[in-house]
Amino acid sequence: MAVSIRLARFGAKKKPFYRVVAADSRFPKEGRSLERLGLYDPRQDPPMVRLNMERIEYWFSQGARASKTVMDLIEKEKKGSRDVAADTEKE
Repeated sequence: MAVSIRLARFGAKKKPFYRVVAADSRFPKEGRSLERLGLYDPRQDPPMVRLNMERIEYWFSQGARASKTVMDLIEKEKKGSRDVAADTEKE
């Protein structure tokens, strides 16, 4: 079973938000998923991103592949957490 970590669209017309999910690559985009790994809401300012990095790392260790968009979100989340850690060290 090839697992992919990708976005699944939810919300009303013209008001989307996305769940980051681990799903079998054969499942439809908005279909069944194996596990919910986070949320992404691009309509907020700044866009809200909540990711369960422990579970994402678990799925990567199991051979899962992330979509390009999800990889971008993960990189931004890691960069953001490093910036917060660097700020607390300076104080």
